Amino acid sequence: MTTAEHRHDGAATEPPMIGDHLAMDLLNTQARSDDQIVDFWNSGDDVMRWLERHHVAPPGKPPRVASADLLAQGKQLRNVVHDLIAARKAGQDVDVDRLNQYLQGYLTSPRLERDDQGRFVLARRPQGDAIASLLGPVAEAAAHLLIDGDFSLVKQCEHPDCILWFYDRTKSHKRRWCSMAQCGNRYKAAQFRKRSSGALASPGK
Repeated sequence: MTTAEHRHDGAATEPPMIGDHLAMDLLNTQARSDDQIVDFWNSGDDVMRWLERHHVAPPGKPPRVASADLLAQGKQLRNVVHDLIAARKAGQDVDVDRLNQYLQGYLTSPRLERDDQGRFVLARRPQGDAIASLLGPVAEAAAHLLIDGDFSLVKQCEHPDCILWFYDRTKSHKRRWCSMAQCGNRYKAAQFRKRSSGALASPGK
């Protein structure tokens, strides 16, 4: 399987937001199309836009960071989180040292603020390196998943041509597809065609 670059041209789609967990959506910045891995992250702007869509970075006020460094560190974090989640899902031991590097770089300090109703709240504000501050909340979300997540609900889409992940928050916990409108219907259509062709090939039909 090869890897294809996905370049934004204004009409191209963004990474899907179907994971129901920040760590799942991080993994879903890569998808599969026609037996190729499509990477939605090909520039620091792609990473920044994803962070803004997930309310990790404030929209319209991106911090000044080196685009190439943000892209490289973002992809590295994605690889780390993918390895951890895949190993944990498989019941294997996980090595958290690489994730800890991102967590340890995410320096914050407490700050007393007022919320929308004017009440005092204690918030934590990033104080360290700009890239570490941007990626730190994503690394922290992955850490919380490893600590508190029910990994029977951490799933990959069951369509054989899809690699997208999701956290199954449905009431019955029987979600099978990244999207019923896409992979679910594709699978049902393929099964219908298979049954139809089998019926036509049967003697006496």
